[in-house]
Amino acid sequence: MYFCTIMQKQISLGSIDVIAFDADDTLWDCQSHFADIERRYCELLSGYGDANKISGELFRTEAANMELFGYGTKAFTLSLVENAVSVSCGRVTGNEIGCIVAMGKELLSLPATPLSGVVEALRRLTGVRKAVFTKGELLDQQNKLRRSGLEPFFDHVEIVADKTEEAYRGLCRRMGIEPGRLLMVGNSFRSDIAPALAVGAWGVHIPFHVTWQLEVTREFDHERLVRIEDISELSACLAT
Repeated sequence: MYFCTIMQKQISLGSIDVIAFDADDTLWDCQSHFADIERRYCELLSGYGDANKISGELFRTEAANMELFGYGTKAFTLSLVENAVSVSCGRVTGNEIGCIVAMGKELLSLPATPLSGVVEALRRLTGVRKAVFTKGELLDQQNKLRRSGLEPFFDHVEIVADKTEEAYRGLCRRMGIEPGRLLMVGNSFRSDIAPALAVGAWGVHIPFHVTWQLEVTREFDHERLVRIEDISELSACLAT
């Protein structure tokens, strides 16, 4: 894992035209809500197996469905239902399926309250364009951004199916910049940092305390990468 303190390394704002922010677990808490739903889901299905078995099968179901369903709450809910049928050998009841669907709807209305320090960090970033660049289901992500109250801080919002290298190049094209003038800020090394660095952008990695298994990846150091512990440190690692 690469760690670089603010005093050791800074990114020059003069070399950056756009700062893009991931949304879930960077601007607001998301994964801990999913983890809580998974815990309750395992309790609901405890008659069909222990929590480790049900969670393990759910992970495999989500991974298998990724190509068809993509990311987001609705994809997760479909995988919850499919996995319930599988682990119960078809014995899951209509009432249990109803409870699972209700859990998915609960996730679709999570508060998206900005994480501590987010509003102040965004207020400090003046004189540079800011974008939300996140992946997931369009309506769900739009609604979370609206509920968060953060939308006025951003000049551009882009929601994609997946954060591939081509998706980063597309963001740069649409914002009229070269990749080397983009700074990506996010919690996921796999989605926010690695592909951004691969296309020539800069990265600020802010790990979150909960990580989805499908986002776990090998981390590495890089000359265009800074890692900070909290978003409140962001402005201090940007040299004017």
